[in-house]
Parts: sequence; structure tokens; C-alpha cells
Amino acid sequence: MTLQALIFDVDGTLADTEEVHRQAFNAAFLAMDLWWNWGAGEYMELLKVSGGPERIAHYVSRLDVPAQEKKRLAGLVPAIHREKTRLYHELISGGRAPLRTGVLRLLDEARAAGLRLALAATSTTANVEALVSAMLGPKALGWFSAVASADNVAHKKPAPDLYQRILGTLRLPAAACVAIEDSENGVRASKAAGLYTIATPSRWTTTQDFAEADLVLYSLGDPDAPLDPVTAKAIGAPQLGLGQIAALHAARAARAA
Repeated sequence: MTLQALIFDVDGTLADTEEVHRQAFNAAFLAMDLWWNWGAGEYMELLKVSGGPERIAHYVSRLDVPAQEKKRLAGLVPAIHREKTRLYHELISGGRAPLRTGVLRLLDEARAAGLRLALAATSTTANVEALVSAMLGPKALGWFSAVASADNVAHKKPAPDLYQRILGTLRLPAAACVAIEDSENGVRASKAAGLYTIATPSRWTTTQDFAEADLVLYSLGDPDAPLDPVTAKAIGAPQLGLGQIAALHAARAARAA
């Protein structure tokens, strides 16, 4: 089936946002008079838990504190996350999270070719809107025919709910779409929904398991930041463009026929 849409994850895939998220979490903890501080290594492990509130709740569940205190802290999770979200928006609006290499080029190629674009985000709709507006401009949300966020579905990644919602909005079968993700949970979600999936691990997710992905690249590449020679030879170009994605997608469809 002909490629008709690209579906991007947001955090870590469109932009390197995870350090900004980590800073916002730590600032929120300080604002809430908590003693927590998530270092880079600890945060890398916590990223295996999808969703901000879930991540905080998971952290609380592992604290070595009396049961009554743990219950009190668990009750604070929604307030902590609200404060974290407010602080994240402040940081993002200041341009603290750069787009990843090749993302803008690929978005432009897809738009020029008439492909539909969509976003499948594990974060909230407010976070998605803040990031897209800050990184791509205030009108960029109009580029996307479908946007599904964590607050739109019952189950977050690795469940396929976000992708199933997007496919329903686009009114396209999974076979007509390609997903681009940066995490193991994201890949598991898109594959569970039946999509050809390209994984672009970030520095935060590079140790995760991407065995289910159809293609793993540590960058999409750009003219001034080409892929390494081995990867470039494997995909037939110094950067991953729409032509290469369409060819890989078609080859997978032919094998499945």
C-alpha cells in the first residue's frame, strides 16, 4: 500500500526535550518542599515508565519511607505534576529544547509531497501544543491532521491506543502509515497498532530495546550532519528522506504480501 502519512512521537523524537522535562521535575520538587532530585542516570531509568504522573507515582512507590508518608506523597502526585507542567512550559517557551537533526527537513519534505502528518504523544495536549508552537512556530499545529496525547486515551504507550486513535482520525489503515519513535515503549505501541516503525533513539533511550523496530537510526541526518557511512550505505542516502522511507515501507509491504 502506498505511503500516505507519517506519525511522529513528540518528546525525544521531534525535539530533545527530556533534559527540559528533568529540570522541570526537579524544580517542581523544590517548589513543593520535597527533597527529591532526579539525576541524569536515575531519570534515564524512570523514562521506562510512560507519562509524568505515572513516573512520579512509580518513584514514590519505591521510596523507603513509612507507609503513612508514602500515602501522603502519593496524594501529592497530581499537584506536583501540575507544577512541573507549568515550569516545563516556561522553559520550552524560552527555546530550551532544540529540534533533533533532520526533523524539520523531513516534515517539510512530507508537506511538499502532500503526505499527511500526525503526532502521537505520551505527554499532555498542553505540553504538545507548547513544544510545537515554540519549536516550529504558532501556526505549525495546523500542519498535523491528527494529534493524540496522553489525556485523549485510556492507556498510554506501550499500549496501541494513541496510534489506534490517530488511525481512526486519519481514516487510514496502519499499512498506509509510518511511525517515528525514540523509545522502546513507543516502538511497542506503534508495532502493536501494525505500523512500520523507525526508531531514532536519543541519548536518554539509547540503552532501551529496539528489537521490534523495522529500522533503527540514531539521527535522521541533514546535509550538514550526514549519517555515518555504514548507515548511509544501508539506506542508500546520507540522510533519511521521504524517498528512502517510502522505499523501505514498500519493501516491507511486498514481503508481507
